[in-house]
Amino acid sequence: MTSITDTAFASLDAEGRLLNAVLKGPTEKPGRFGFRGEIALKFAPQFADEKRPPELTTEQVIAVADAGEPTIPFLAAYLQSFEHLEALAAVLQGKLSPEGKYFAFCNNIDLLSKYRVEVGGAPFYVLPLDESTVYNELLELLNLDKTTLKKSSVGGKTDAVANAALKFEGKFDPITFAQGVERMGPVKNRYENRPV
Repeated sequence: MTSITDTAFASLDAEGRLLNAVLKGPTEKPGRFGFRGEIALKFAPQFADEKRPPELTTEQVIAVADAGEPTIPFLAAYLQSFEHLEALAAVLQGKLSPEGKYFAFCNNIDLLSKYRVEVGGAPFYVLPLDESTVYNELLELLNLDKTTLKKSSVGGKTDAVANAALKFEGKFDPITFAQGVERMGPVKNRYENRPV
């Protein structure tokens, strides 16, 4: 049974950064640990013993780590703003590998744009996300059949997505982080015009 303490998630867990987990445990692949939830990127100042929610998080995270390995080979997440990619890379510094597959779905990049950006020595595929979810967008990007995965456990679904993502070789426009910040638009309110 793979324990989180044997993986690259260990320090993130110890710092209290892994939040609202749908999955935080071993997947069906031996030696692999999966996480689905949120990662706190910036904590709010704490006064006395009161616990405040983080000032900045990345949501809809899907990630895996293998026991005994220092890095996270696959991670996908939703970022409200492209510029938060820098905060994500800073929190995960030393845990990302140049060979890893990392996907950042951003609220404020053009819906027709797809970029490849290197931040902190790690390559990120940057894609738009408007009204869908990271999971659904990944299934489409990686050509995975939703109905085939329906019967799988959360761990099994995470394995299927991670396995396909690790083989992904998409050709996206390479840009620098600074160019991405220049091109990004305003952050859209995802819940605007939605029925209550």
